[in-house]
Amino acid sequence: MADTSLQAGLRDKAGPPADHAPADPAVSPPCQESTAPAAGTEPGSRRPLSLRESFDAVSAHLRPHRAGASLACSLLVVSGAVALAQPLVVRDLLSAFAVGRDWQRQAWELVGLVLLDAVVVAFGNYLLMRAAEGVVLHARRALVAHVLRLPMVEVHRQTPGDLMARVAGDTMLLRQVVTQTLVQALTGFVTVIGTLIMMGIVDPTLLVVTLGVLLLLGLVVGVLMPRIRRAALSAQDAVGSMGAALERALTSFTTVKASGTEELEAGRVGDSAKAAYNQGISLAWSTSVAGTSAGLAMQVAFLTVLGVGGARVADGAISLATLIAFLLYVMYLAQPVLSLVNVGTYFQAARAALQRIAEVQRLPVEPLDEPETDSPAVAPRRAAASVRFDNVTFTYPGRKDPAVDSFSLTVPARGLTAMVGPSGAGKTTLLSLVERFWDPDRGRVLLDGTDLRQWNLRDLRAGIGYVEQDAPVIAGTLRENLTYTAPAADEALLWEVLRTTRLEALVERLDGDLDAPLPRGGASLSGGERQRIAIARALLRRPRLLILDEATSQLDAVNEAALREAVDEVARTTTVLVVAHRLSTVLSADLIAVVDQGGLRAVGRHAELLRHDVLYAELAANQLVG
Repeated sequence: MADTSLQAGLRDKAGPPADHAPADPAVSPPCQESTAPAAGTEPGSRRPLSLRESFDAVSAHLRPHRAGASLACSLLVVSGAVALAQPLVVRDLLSAFAVGRDWQRQAWELVGLVLLDAVVVAFGNYLLMRAAEGVVLHARRALVAHVLRLPMVEVHRQTPGDLMARVAGDTMLLRQVVTQTLVQALTGFVTVIGTLIMMGIVDPTLLVVTLGVLLLLGLVVGVLMPRIRRAALSAQDAVGSMGAALERALTSFTTVKASGTEELEAGRVGDSAKAAYNQGISLAWSTSVAGTSAGLAMQVAFLTVLGVGGARVADGAISLATLIAFLLYVMYLAQPVLSLVNVGTYFQAARAALQRIAEVQRLPVEPLDEPETDSPAVAPRRAAASVRFDNVTFTYPGRKDPAVDSFSLTVPARGLTAMVGPSGAGKTTLLSLVERFWDPDRGRVLLDGTDLRQWNLRDLRAGIGYVEQDAPVIAGTLRENLTYTAPAADEALLWEVLRTTRLEALVERLDGDLDAPLPRGGASLSGGERQRIAIARALLRRPRLLILDEATSQLDAVNEAALREAVDEVARTTTVLVVAHRLSTVLSADLIAVVDQGGLRAVGRHAELLRHDVLYAELAANQLVG
C-alpha cells in the first residue's frame, strides 16, 4: 500500500493553494486541430484596419514609452534645425572669401554645427532604438498573455505556427513603426517644412521649381502606397503559412521519420517558403519603385534648380553664393524626402502587421479574473468537491453530431468515480467540460451545486488537478515540472509524492538531482514516466478534485498496481474522477459510469455492471476482466 502519510502531507505541508497559480497544461480535445487561419483572416472576411485605427493601435503600443520617444524626437528635430543652419553659414563663408573678409569665425561656426549635429543625432538615435525595443517587448508580452487566455474554441481555430509568426515576426515590425515611421515622419516633416521655408528665404523662384517636382513625386507615391500595403499583408500571411507548415512537420516528426516522408514534408514547407518568397518579391518591387521615384525626383529637382539657377546667376538676379546655398538646401531636402517616402512604405508594412496583431487581440479571452456572475463561496477550500452533470449536451465546432448528448451524472464528494466506454463515447469531452475548457450547449455542469459559469476560473481550476492522456513534460528541470502548479511545495512533500508515484528510479538516473534538466518534451522518458510526472504534479496541487484521463494507459502492470493503490488512498479524502479504457484500473471504484455515444448508459459498481449491462460485460470480457 502507498504510504498513508501522503494525505497528511498533502493537507498540512503545502499550505493554502495559490489562487493565481497557472493551470495545468490544457487538455487536447478529441477533435483534430484546425489549420484554419486566425479569425477574420479568411478571404473576403478580413476587415482591414482604417488609418485612424492604425494610429490608435500604434499609440497604444507606444504609450508606455512615450517619454523616451518624445525626447528622441525632440533631439532629432534639434538635429534638423542645426543642419538647416549650415548652408547659411556656408553662404557667409563663401561671401567672406569673395570679398576678402576674415572667414575664420564662419569656419569655426560650421565645424561646431557639424559636431553638435553628430552628437545630437547619436544620442537621439540611441533613445529612439531603446524606445522601439520597449514597444516590441510590450507588444510581445501583451500578445502572449492574450493568446494564453484564449478559450479552447478559439485556439482550435488557429494554426500554432501562424500564431508564433504573429508574436515573433509581426511584433518585430513595430520597431519600424517607431524608428522608421513615427519619428522619421515627425523629423522628416519638420525638416522638409524648415528647408522649404529657408529655400523661400534664399530664392522664391527656385522654390516654386522645387515644389513642382515634389508634387509629381507625391502623385506617384500616392498611387503605390495601397499596393504596398496589400503586398506587405500578403507577404506576412505567407510567412505565417510557412511557419504553420513547418510546425505541422515538427509536431509529427516521429510519424514523418517512420513513414519516410521527409521529402514530402520538405516539399510542402518549401512550397510555403516559395509563396513567401513570391510575396516578398512583389513587396520589394513596389517599395523599390517608390524609393527609386523619390531618388529620381530629387535628382531632377537638383538638375532643374541648377539649370534655372545658373540662368538667374547669368542674368544677375542672384549671386553664385546664393545658388550654392540653395543647391545645398536641395541636397539637404533629399534626405527627409526620401525618409518620408520610406515612412510611407514602412507604414504600409506596419499597418499589415498591426492588422494581424489586432486580429489576434480581437479574439475573445477566458474571464480568468472575474466570474460571469457572483462568485460562489469556496470555503472550506480543502473540502472534497462534488460534480454534477445536468442534462448536458455539447457539440464541437464544425461537427454535426454532439460529442455529449443529454448526459446526467452525479459524482459524489470523496471517493473514486470512473467513466468507461468505447473510444469516442465522449468521456474526455466530459472532463474538458468540468475544467471549462468548453461550455455545454445545453444543460449545466455544477461544482458543489453551483454552475461552473458562476465560478471565477482561477478559483475553479485552482482546486482541480488534471492529468491528461498524453501528459506533457515541460521544458526545464524535474523540480520545475513537479512544482509547476505548486511552487511553494516544500522538499518533504515533494519527495513524498515522488515515492507515491514511483519516480525514484528516474531520480536515480538524474543522480538524485531534482534540478537536473529534462530533455525537451521528455524525449528520453518513457510514456509511463511522463504520466507519473503529470500525476505527481497534480497531487502537489492538493486538489479538491483529481481528474485522471487515461493516466495509467502507458504504465506497466507493476507500476499500474502501485499507482492504483496511491489513487485509492487519495480518494479517501478527495474526489477522484477517472476516465479509463483498462477496466483493471477501476475495479475498486466506488462508482462506475458506462458512457456510450455521448450518453449515460449505466451506473454501478463492477460486479453489478457485469450482471446488468451488456456493453460493460463485453468490455470486461475483451480485457479478460471477470
